[in-house]
Amino acid sequence: MKLLVVEDEAKLADYLRKGLTEEGFVVDVARNGVDGLHLAAEGDYDLVLLDGMLPGIDGLAVLAALRQSQQTPVLMLTARSQVEDRVKGLQAGADDYLVKPFAFSELLARIQALLRRGRPAQTPTEATVLKLSDLELDLIRRKAVRAGKRLELTAKEFNLLSLLLRRAGEVLSRTELAEQVWDMNFDSETNVVEVAVRRLRTKLDQPFDRPLLHTVRGMGYVLEAREA
Repeated sequence: MKLLVVEDEAKLADYLRKGLTEEGFVVDVARNGVDGLHLAAEGDYDLVLLDGMLPGIDGLAVLAALRQSQQTPVLMLTARSQVEDRVKGLQAGADDYLVKPFAFSELLARIQALLRRGRPAQTPTEATVLKLSDLELDLIRRKAVRAGKRLELTAKEFNLLSLLLRRAGEVLSRTELAEQVWDMNFDSETNVVEVAVRRLRTKLDQPFDRPLLHTVRGMGYVLEAREA
């Protein structure tokens, strides 16, 4: 999936590029409205993240011009939180609207929701016991067992493992793990994710013959049972 981020705030633009790239998206960035409109009109993007306040041409003008020729999904990002501002954006053709500051996990959820529009809605029942190979996680009793052996996990390790297990087979980026488990933006040099994953591995994988927690270089981590 290819995304265009039109954002003039350099730190935020770089953060979005990094986080979304880790999620597997191809990301282009434009720093002003003129460049953003040109790329959005000429490029083949699956979704555009568009800041409302831009130099050159503001976000609403970019959106209005884009809607004359394309129906690419547009998610507006703006510091304007007034209802009338959101209404203007939606009336101008935005598909969704997110007010700054926002959580990366919410942004990702909204992107995924826009990208899967038109697909049949699914409402699976939330399981209380998760299983993968010989690993079993009881979310109610907060108990982890592998091959019949109880895993003595800290609260953070349990939360990390439950997130990975809920989305088994899916590569989760360091950015998303940091936000979901530690409630922090992963825009610093902290190695909290790497340290936690290393500690979890010593309990989850090292005592057993078959590893379940794998590193995907440059992308993140995935919990899956691979063929030996």
